[in-house]
Amino acid sequence: MNAVPTDLASSSPGLHSAGSGYISGSEHVLPLRVYYEDTDAGGIVYHARFLNFAERARTELLRLVGIAQSEMVAEHGMLFTVRSCTIEYRLPARYDDLLEVRSRLTKLAGASLTAEQVIWRGTERLADVNVRIAAMRPEGRPARIPATIRSVLGAYVKS
Repeated sequence: MNAVPTDLASSSPGLHSAGSGYISGSEHVLPLRVYYEDTDAGGIVYHARFLNFAERARTELLRLVGIAQSEMVAEHGMLFTVRSCTIEYRLPARYDDLLEVRSRLTKLAGASLTAEQVIWRGTERLADVNVRIAAMRPEGRPARIPATIRSVLGAYVKS
C-alpha cells in the first residue's frame, strides 16, 4: 500500500515506499509534519531539528533505492557519517506545519558523497542544508564506497 498522500502520489511518478517519501527524477522528497516535540515553548521548530529532518530524508533516500545503512557494516564493512554540514535558515517552521525535505545527491567520489537538501513548507523555502558524507570503517578510518553502492547512487547524482 502506498503511504504517500494521494495528491502527492499522483504528481510524483517516481519510486515510492511507505514512510520513505518518493523520488521524482533525481530528487527525493520526504513529506513530514512538525510535532510538538520538535518545537520550543513558542511553537517554533528548534533549529537543530532541521538537521534531524535532513538526516531522516537522507536515510529514507538510501532506503528507497535499496541501501540499508543498518546492513552496510555487515555486508561492506563501512558506514556513512557526516563529514561536514552547513545550514542556512530562511524562515521558521511551526508546530503542525506540513513540510517537505527535498534532497539531491550532487557529487559522488571514491569515499564520499555530497547532498543538497532544501526544507519547504508549500512554496516557502525554509532552510538549505548542504552536507558532505564520508564512507568510514567502524573504527573510524575512511573507506571506499563499494562498487555496488556507487552504481546505485550514481544514477541519482545530478550537479
